[in-house]
Formats: sequence, C-alpha cells, structure tokens
Amino acid sequence: MTAQLPSFQSDDPEFDYVIVGAGSAGCVLANRLSANGKHSVLLLEAGPKDSNIWIHVPLGYGRLFKEKSVNWMYQTEPEPELGGRQVFQPRGKTLGGSSSINGLLYVRGQHEDYDRWRQLGNAGWGYDDVLPYFKKAENQARGADQFHGAGGPLPVSDLILSDSLSKAFISAAVETGLPYNPDFNGASQEGVGLFQTTTRKGRRASASVAYLGPAKNRSNLTVETSALGQRILFEGRRAVGAEYRQGSVVRRARARKEVLVSSGAYNSPQLLQLSGVGPADLLRKHGIDVVLDAPGVGHDLQDHMQVRIVMRCSQPITLNDTINHPIRRTLTGVRYALFRQGWLTIAAGTAGAFFKTSPRLATPDIQVHFLPFSTDKMGEKLHDFSGFTASVCQLRPESRGSLRIRSADPTVPPEIRINYMSTETDRTTNVEGLKILRKILHAPALKPFVVEEVDPGLKVATDAELLEFCRQRGTTIYHPTSTCRMGNDALAVVDQRLTVRGIEGLRVVDGSIMPDLVSGNTNAPIIMIAEKASDMILEDAR
Repeated sequence: MTAQLPSFQSDDPEFDYVIVGAGSAGCVLANRLSANGKHSVLLLEAGPKDSNIWIHVPLGYGRLFKEKSVNWMYQTEPEPELGGRQVFQPRGKTLGGSSSINGLLYVRGQHEDYDRWRQLGNAGWGYDDVLPYFKKAENQARGADQFHGAGGPLPVSDLILSDSLSKAFISAAVETGLPYNPDFNGASQEGVGLFQTTTRKGRRASASVAYLGPAKNRSNLTVETSALGQRILFEGRRAVGAEYRQGSVVRRARARKEVLVSSGAYNSPQLLQLSGVGPADLLRKHGIDVVLDAPGVGHDLQDHMQVRIVMRCSQPITLNDTINHPIRRTLTGVRYALFRQGWLTIAAGTAGAFFKTSPRLATPDIQVHFLPFSTDKMGEKLHDFSGFTASVCQLRPESRGSLRIRSADPTVPPEIRINYMSTETDRTTNVEGLKILRKILHAPALKPFVVEEVDPGLKVATDAELLEFCRQRGTTIYHPTSTCRMGNDALAVVDQRLTVRGIEGLRVVDGSIMPDLVSGNTNAPIIMIAEKASDMILEDAR
C-alpha cells in the first residue's frame, strides 16, 4: 500500500510547527518555539484544560489515579512474570500531561545514564551535554551552583512538611551504612535524604503551569484542548500536518516546517503507527497505508517496577490517622487553603534512598521511595491503622516490552506489554533490594515507630518467598520509555536530532526517545529532552 496524499482545504489553518501532545515535552516546546515571535505554533491536547482543582494540590495525585477525565487509564496485557496480572498504567490526559498527575519528584538520574546514551552512539547526549539543559529549565530554590540552575521556568523546591517518620527513615538508613545525601541530583546519587519536588509555594508546578502558563497569551501560539490527534499527514515521506478530532468534528492543520510528536511513551508510537509509520505487517493487518516500514516503532518499551513494604506504626502520626479522622482531615484542608502547608503539600515520596544490591556495581541499582502513609493500592483508601510505606524500584531493568495498536481507530487503547521481571537480573535485583530495605525498616532509629511489618510480613523470608511476593505485588512506578528509541541501529526510530529516521519534517520529542531508562524519575529528563530539542529545532529553522 502507499500513503494517501492529504487533501487540505483552503480554510485549513497553517502553522510553522504543529505539536501533538501538551504533556511535559509539548509544553516546553510550545513555550520555547513561540518565544521569539517569529514562528507560529499549534499545540494539540487530547484532554481538557488543567482546571481540576486536585491537579494543583500536590497530594491531589491520589485523587487523579483513576479520574478518567484527566487520565488515559491504560492497562497492560497479562504480565507473564507477575502471575498473569494486568498492571494499571495511569497517564496524564490534560494540559501538562503526566506532569499534572504525577508524584512531583525531581530526580534526574545518574551522570552515567547519559554517558551511556552517548556511548550507544548518540552524540551530544552525554551528561556534560545535557547538564546545561537541566540547569536552563530549573529554578532551584537553593540557588544556582555547579549542578543547578536558578531563574528557569521549572520550580524545584524542598519539602514544606517536616515529619518525624521521614527523619527516622533517613537515620535508619545511615545506621545501615548509607551516606546522607542532601542532593540526589548533585555530584553523586548514592545515599539517603529528602526528595525535592516540582512545586512552588505548596502548589504543583506542572509543565503546563511552568511553561505553558507564561506563553499562553502569545499571539503566535494556539492551544487546542479536547483535540485527539488521529494521524500525521504526509506528502510522500514528508510530514506536512496533522489530523485531529474535537468532539464530532475532524480538523486538519498544515505544518510549514515540522510536525512534533510529544504524546508520550504510549501515545507517540500509537500515533506513528496509526499514521503509517511502524511495523508494516501490523499496519497492513489494520488496513493502514504504509508510509514507512519502521519495525522499531513501539519496540523496546521499558518501565520501572516497584514493590512496596507496609509497616504498622506505633504512633498516630501518619497521614492515615489524619485522613481517617474527620476533624483532623478538615483542619488539614483549612491549613492548606490558608497557608499552603501541611499534609496536602507532600509528594509521592518524602524521603528516598539509592543503594547498590551488590558491591560489584559502580552505581546504585535500587531507588527507595518512603511515604508516611499506607494503602493496599496507590490511589485507593488509606489503611484504617497507622501505617507507612517504603518501596524498592529497580533502576535499570533489562526487561523489554512493546506497544502495538489494536485497531485503526485512534480511540481504541493500544496493546501494552512490558514484560516486568522477564530476566534473571531483574528478578534477583528486586529480591536483594527488598532484603536491604527490610534492614533499614528494622534498624534502631525506626524501632520506636514500628509495631510490625504488615506486608509482606516476616513470614515471607526466603529468596523464593520474596520473589513470589514481587510477582503478587509488583506494580508500575509510572516511568514508561523508549518506544521511539534514539539511536543508529535498525530498530532505532529517531536520530540524535530526534528526527524520525526515513521521514522529513517529523520529530518525536518526549520520554519515548530515551535509548534506555534513566536511574531515577522521568519527568525532569523529559523536560531536559524538550529543552534540548527546542534549541535543535530552532537551529534547523535558520
């Protein structure tokens, strides 16, 4: 099959750049590409405006886990190594994308992650290359230094709430031999300390707030919400525009310079496949004209998995105790409304730790998120007892999966296979991580706060039992990447300038281009990618 030529109408609008997806990357692109006033930009977002009040309250992410109006609510296929369980995959569907519903942690990953990208053949993506873009984006509350920037659009702040459990966790980790680390994004990641967050004065600073807000009134920037990208339009192998649906109306927009796909690790490969760029056999199966046989589109899907330990606390000092007490809950709401302080300011982790499961490793391979509350599943009711949680996350999983469309209909969710724990390294690392985390949770500094380990409980003791616990309880920590991977090999989708290989006028700019997962949270690196891409796009426009 060959691609049909687009039939633009005389009244179809034209822009220099059409951006599909107003998530973390899309908001950065919209701001930077429209800043000089020389270029017209259209930003398309499938979801609504970010007006839901819980988007802007840091702890509100718990309310948005299963809020269909701002969440794609994806599910994986049954996971073979997790007992055939499907794993829920929340992704943002609103201005700001997942930065409007995520856990707000600002963690870039390790220097070595980006040097590894460069060593894989991606010139210009080593740590020294990307650090200036992290700094350019950042408005660090502690001020600028060798590793941080001040005055950028993205606020990075210290936690407002100071709770005794998080302090005790840090002390307990130090007792087990971890160094105290005041800055996970500085010279070294290893150690234990408090997380920083993308907040400003107790409110979430999503990419929409940080980047789109200052730009939204520019005359050369048009933002369309509830605009589902249906396909990229081509003339031969050049992208020339996008087709999108608003309600029952199908619209088209021409791109004079480039179409920029920034729809995330799930929706970007889905859009490329729907548009005829992807594995030819898959496209033909669904009756889609093949523009380019690109077998790597949707290939190499990666995600971080987490396994949580729940502890029963001996004192009524957890968030559980506040949420389950009507008066305390009301006072917490009042305190936040008046002063932007208290429990509602916390992120999806107060304290954190990074450690190695083996002395043979050069850098940490486990991240711990500590939370002063507990629940059976994130986003669901907190336990009726005093509880706190700590989870292990394997930073560099070997497992790879895929994303494939199920239909030519863009409203049909794609088929997501992540294949968690499909390698021996992944299985061993999770088990060893749990064993080390247990030592921390039972260290002297935490003993005054611990009644018992609730889940899995000390009855789960052997490596085989811990592995089975991982299979039963393991879930995502919400970091899918690499489905439009950057590289030079046959399965790489984009080159080092993020241009789709074999196509003109089309780039992918988001977490899907990561050659592999970073050793940390993904929001900060995605914003960095879009900052760097913006410079490349403007350079190529000259």
